[in-house]
Amino acid sequence: MTAEHAAPLQQNAAPQTAPPQDVRVGVIGVGRMGADHVERITRRIKGVRVSVLSDYLRETAEKVSATAAGSRVVDTWQEVVAAEDVDAVLIASPGEFHREQVLACIEAGKPVLCEKPLAMNPSDAYDVVRAEAEAGAPLVSLGFMRRFDVGYGELKDALEAGELGTPMLLNCKHRNASVLPGFTDTHMVYDSAVHEIDAISFFLEEPVVSVQTVMPRSTEKAPEGLHDPLLFLFRTASGTVVTDELWVSTDAGYEVRTELVGSKGAATVGQESGMVTTQQAGSRWGGQVPLDFRPRFIAAYDAEVQAWVAAVADGSNIAPRSATAWDGYAAAAVCEAAERSLTAEGAVDVTLQERPA
Repeated sequence: MTAEHAAPLQQNAAPQTAPPQDVRVGVIGVGRMGADHVERITRRIKGVRVSVLSDYLRETAEKVSATAAGSRVVDTWQEVVAAEDVDAVLIASPGEFHREQVLACIEAGKPVLCEKPLAMNPSDAYDVVRAEAEAGAPLVSLGFMRRFDVGYGELKDALEAGELGTPMLLNCKHRNASVLPGFTDTHMVYDSAVHEIDAISFFLEEPVVSVQTVMPRSTEKAPEGLHDPLLFLFRTASGTVVTDELWVSTDAGYEVRTELVGSKGAATVGQESGMVTTQQAGSRWGGQVPLDFRPRFIAAYDAEVQAWVAAVADGSNIAPRSATAWDGYAAAAVCEAAERSLTAEGAVDVTLQERPA
């Protein structure tokens, strides 16, 4: 081929495009949960890297940063949000700081994945909902990781396909081996039942209108001052009844089960098909019953963060089926009613403000 013929071929060649840039994530709070997320992003999540992180204890931040190549430590969470090398923010700080930190991310126009709770009360959570609506863009994802569990996804798919008919009952079980000293009935609401409360939003997509507490006989293993087990009865706007049985001092392991009873059939997730023994030392769950929530839901956490990163990368910011700011507000409102129901006679009504457009 002569030089004259080679030139046009060069002109028609496909233009070279630069490889996509990794999403640069800033992490606020790198205690147990935050450190888990840094390890997750660094080792298992694609298309992302940790660029900046902060923690109340600088020494802790430095230690975690050493495990994430190319990351740097700053003194304050405000610096994380404002950093030019941060495209999106992951918040794993204590819950009392979430409202202020999420609002700062909204103001900066940066997508945020915030561990629950969104805020410490419904009023503060609604502030976040309103701020996001005023910003005119979806930015807030809330870390209810069960939405990304394989079993949860299968049950959700079955519901959406109409395979189970009309939901009539949703029966939930939530069990822990033990709890930290000072764990109270109120903690039972905000630290444990909150996950099932979000499951109501996820599966049924309708508001809870009332909640009632039933207190069975307590186990002798319950810490002083804690009623354990507890049973919450929720009723939704359409009349679906949800039960949530919580037993958090089993001395055995961590177990979550969910059964949906529909007009065409029932389906259960979280239980293997073979023989299952639980709440005993050496319990079997297709293997050993995990000691806490992290090994049980590690795949769900990975899927949640991977989906969030993909949504940030494509500009949608919130992954399909992720919990939103509104879901966080709804959970806060139901938790507040559940807390009041601990000492009330009968059911307590749930009050929700109007959802912004």
